[in-house]
Amino acid sequence: MSSAATSKKGAAVAKGGAAARDPGAVAQLGKVAVLFGGASNEREISIMSGTGVLKALQSKGVDAHAFDPSVRDLADLKREGYARCFIALHGRGGEDGTIQGALEVLGIPYTGSGVMGSAIGMDKWRTKMIWLANGLPTPRYRILQGDEDWSEVARDLGLPLIVKPANEGSTLGLTKVTNAARLPAAFEMAATQYNDIALAEQFIDGPEYTAAVLGDVVLPLIKIEAPDGKYDYQNKYFTDETRYLCPSGLPKEPEQDLKALVHKAFRLVGCSGWGRVDFMMDKQGNPWLLEVNTAPGMTGHSLVPMAAKAAGLSYEDLCVKILLQTLEARV
Repeated sequence: MSSAATSKKGAAVAKGGAAARDPGAVAQLGKVAVLFGGASNEREISIMSGTGVLKALQSKGVDAHAFDPSVRDLADLKREGYARCFIALHGRGGEDGTIQGALEVLGIPYTGSGVMGSAIGMDKWRTKMIWLANGLPTPRYRILQGDEDWSEVARDLGLPLIVKPANEGSTLGLTKVTNAARLPAAFEMAATQYNDIALAEQFIDGPEYTAAVLGDVVLPLIKIEAPDGKYDYQNKYFTDETRYLCPSGLPKEPEQDLKALVHKAFRLVGCSGWGRVDFMMDKQGNPWLLEVNTAPGMTGHSLVPMAAKAAGLSYEDLCVKILLQTLEARV
């Protein structure tokens, strides 16, 4: 990504902030449902995200209302005259193409990726297959069946390794395994407790980064430093001990190369609108793509608002800018 392209993309973010502050643009949005809550394992975080988004939109004069699809009939969206939806649902039913498909049938525009991008992005296994088929770097993996030769799995991927559900977010069900004898318990939690396909993945020993995508712009990268290197559910949302470095501290040119990689990874999966791509850097400085988030968190600890702030976009303007994307034709 050239410096000229970077300058243009930075200007696009600034322009987006101005549009978000334009009363005329906001007036076009009509009645807006902020979808949050839901019935997934991430309901608690979705409520936090949706509450923040709702307040932000209302503060900007948007006619926004709370709507929990786990307790409301989606047909009410049409009956009650909603013009569009801001999806602040996380996990299954919210970012896996399910709600997106329902809204397509209802003919109601919505934020974020479409049905295909949402479905693939939620599926870590199929996301990896697409990346690998296109020569993008992602840790080696195996799908676990339950009757594995656990010692052979450990020899193949090396120890430590990561076991996680293929279709959950927020690091739910994730275990770092340092001993092959602990693999059956890790598999049991990922596959049984979360009713999911379990994925064993090569462990990348190095710092973790995340990249927020807003339209065609990749926002400033964030380096994550969690206590003991454990960026789990607790350290993501309920502690102030995790450190987030934005700017990331990476030199300018390598960061631009990483942004180009993230943008390609995001688009290959079929994602659009906004989202987040997480990756690790090994000790040799090589990036390893982990996953895509098509409806990232918007809480007080969330990373997309943090990156947007570094790019000069307030939380409130970010929410409006994401919503304004629903006025555009989906690509």
